[in-house]
Amino acid sequence: MNSTQKEVPAQAGELPGLQEFLRAWWASSGFAEEARFAFELALEELFVNAVTHGSASRVIVALERAPGQPAARMTFSDDSPPFDPLSLPAPDLDAPLEKRTVGGLGLHLIRTMMDEVHYCRDGDLNRLTISKALPSP
Repeated sequence: MNSTQKEVPAQAGELPGLQEFLRAWWASSGFAEEARFAFELALEELFVNAVTHGSASRVIVALERAPGQPAARMTFSDDSPPFDPLSLPAPDLDAPLEKRTVGGLGLHLIRTMMDEVHYCRDGDLNRLTISKALPSP
């Protein structure tokens, strides 16, 4: 199994390092480069939300590929107060722009781009696990 994790302080300046961490792992896992976008988008969205809205002090990103399976899994954990982002309603994409509420589109994209999205509270951590089957390079 090809897996790794990285823990960083929940500070905006840590995002580029996490993005590079994802890119390096992706390259070592042998996934097609064009399939990485969904995970990059999810990582950025989850990190920015944890830093901006969640009052997290630390973030842990775990990346995993099961042997023999063309699927990637990312678990994003933070130590913010308990919050299940999957409990939020989907945004109303049919409403006129002036009547739409701000926010929620990033999570909507994650839900639609990934095959599986799961939340759990594990001790003092919020954990959101996302996975997607990917084409071989």
